[in-house]
Amino acid sequence: MIIDCHGHYTTAPKALNDYRARQVALLAEPGAPALSPDVRISDDEIRASLEPNQLATQRLRGVDMTIFSPTAGAMAHHVGNAVTSRHWTQACNDLIHRVTRLYPREFAGVCQLPQSPRSGMAECVAELERCVNGLGFVGCNVNPDPSDGYWTDPPMTDRYWYPLYEKMVELDVPGMVHVSCSCNPNFHHTGAHYLNGDTAAFMQFVLSDLFKDFPTLRLVIPHGGGAVPYHWGRYRGLAQQLNRPPMEELLRNVFFDTCVYHQPGIDLLLKVIPADNVLFASEIFGAVKGVDPETGFHFDDTRRYVDAVQGVSDAERHKLFEQNARRVYPRLDALLRGQGR
Repeated sequence: MIIDCHGHYTTAPKALNDYRARQVALLAEPGAPALSPDVRISDDEIRASLEPNQLATQRLRGVDMTIFSPTAGAMAHHVGNAVTSRHWTQACNDLIHRVTRLYPREFAGVCQLPQSPRSGMAECVAELERCVNGLGFVGCNVNPDPSDGYWTDPPMTDRYWYPLYEKMVELDVPGMVHVSCSCNPNFHHTGAHYLNGDTAAFMQFVLSDLFKDFPTLRLVIPHGGGAVPYHWGRYRGLAQQLNRPPMEELLRNVFFDTCVYHQPGIDLLLKVIPADNVLFASEIFGAVKGVDPETGFHFDDTRRYVDAVQGVSDAERHKLFEQNARRVYPRLDALLRGQGR
């Protein structure tokens, strides 16, 4: 089977964003109470938002299961405060849960976390536990920059983050390192901030002993790892120069996805990074939605690139398309086994 480890609900019904607009508007009113989630969306509205969009594309491309989370760019953790983020996160995650109930063979849930700049991890731990134990989610997205472009929180390797990692290890769920929008005009959100975040997080891991403290913690760096595979020699050299462990040790805990939207990029990724550390993904519908005039196919049709890579064995493709996702997301594996798959 083919598992896409990176999908977002970018076509969610309008009522979700209407709630967000009302929530944000109240922030400008002194003394106004926080707006708890009051989103009203029917099952038919959910179906109508997915059937001609994500589901139609998945079926056309032969994707059997997508690991599905709220829209990353809309997490917007800089907005309001911790209560604002908690309410918005709950609304988004509850909608993902409803998707997984309506389409249990096509979608598995991954949760947004209620992060807020310099607010600690208590809210995140509680929401992760709710989503995994209560809603059957298989992982979470972790924003390394809740300030959305200004990097005001400690590095992901700081003990500030440890309560979240402790809960992830306890629940045996991985995290995808995924920034949100960018408030900084220097950084376009999908063209710069996303890739900056991927690259910065990897270098933080290189410099730290995080995985000595959490040897079973698993983190997925999306978008092909940002600049990392392209500059693999730089990171190997820096690790050597700074007396850090070799990259092979880091790859026990760090994985990359295939959200790279051209053939040479996928070729490079799979030449540099071991097949055991790459998970198939396409992020439909995500950052790049158009058709590539050079190929006549959509930029995000990443299955075509993976299928076309030379020098990859059938056994390695099986890892890329299915086995690695089951291994990195063991709760997904359990879910699929429960379905007889």
